[in-house]
Amino acid sequence: MSDVLDLTRDLIARASVTPEDGGCQALIASRLRAAGFACEHLRLGEVDNLWATHGGDDGPTLVLLGHTDVVPPGPREAWSSDPFEPTIRDGVLYGRGAADMKGSVAAFVVAAERFVAAHPDHRGRLALLLTSDEEGDAIDGVRRVATIFRERGERIDWCITGEPSSKARLGDLLRVGRRGSLSATLTVYGVQGHVAYPDKARNPVHQALKALDALVSRRWDDGYESFPPTSLQISNIHAGTGANNVIPGELEVLFNLRYNPHWNAERLIEACVAILDAHGLDFALAWHRSGEPFYTPEGELRAAAREVLARFAGQTPEESTGGGTSDARFIAPLGAHCIEVGPVNASIHKVDEHVSVADLEALPELYLAMLERLLG
Repeated sequence: MSDVLDLTRDLIARASVTPEDGGCQALIASRLRAAGFACEHLRLGEVDNLWATHGGDDGPTLVLLGHTDVVPPGPREAWSSDPFEPTIRDGVLYGRGAADMKGSVAAFVVAAERFVAAHPDHRGRLALLLTSDEEGDAIDGVRRVATIFRERGERIDWCITGEPSSKARLGDLLRVGRRGSLSATLTVYGVQGHVAYPDKARNPVHQALKALDALVSRRWDDGYESFPPTSLQISNIHAGTGANNVIPGELEVLFNLRYNPHWNAERLIEACVAILDAHGLDFALAWHRSGEPFYTPEGELRAAAREVLARFAGQTPEESTGGGTSDARFIAPLGAHCIEVGPVNASIHKVDEHVSVADLEALPELYLAMLERLLG
């Protein structure tokens, strides 16, 4: 077995369902210390975070960013093999976290070990930042670590996140940004009553329909650079007592905005409130700000990644800002250029999550090539 395959299997065998780490970071820290890294464990609430560094301040700081937590496996009987017993079948490694993202974390570690062994006096600083709160609420993970870094003046120039970004083959996509995400819980207040006497009630469903249509039908923008237009999607609507002869007293609506750098959360909130106010609703809004959009312009990091990925994929990678969110959204505001490079994402969060063994064994070489290009 290869070093990266052995480590990936060790990590998968630890049932680190968010926010649990399952001892993954302790295992990784012991290896990195042996390679000469200084390791700092940041236990915040119920979340484990690891900050490991090698080198000095005579050049840029490059961070390899990942997470050791995984999503729940779902019904174990639905899996072809136990999700926490890594299993290889026909050249494919199965297990929860194989692609998202214990394979990338293992590859980070192996690449970092090889890099500092070959370049003990490399320029700048190489760092790994790992959390056990990426798949959960993301409160005490990288979000809070970034606040600590800001307070103590940590400088991060470049960040490579190991999220599974590839589509069909390793290296065919380079993620150079992500949209922001803003979620809302809207409560519209009415007056409950009998459906036969609508004059004695106020139906919040009827009142909200035009306002909701205005939110959904608004064209927020025409996109930005390689970002698609901002989108508002309603994900849930609930009202009523369950009886068909009762006008409800309240309506609850959940919606989410995925937005590009034309906007920030404050301006979007103001725009949504203005629409609701214009329709005369009696309402309350609770917001959850998942993260602002980020975008990495052309520069040394993006050029190095494009060159390396083209070599591994055999073609120039697609450069994308699609997908959901990642922890890079908390690092980018520190002034870092951020990209995402990782294995094929077709099976992430699914039953029988998996990664090609060949791709997994190539991944440390891919990351190592980027480290040598940037810090060697």
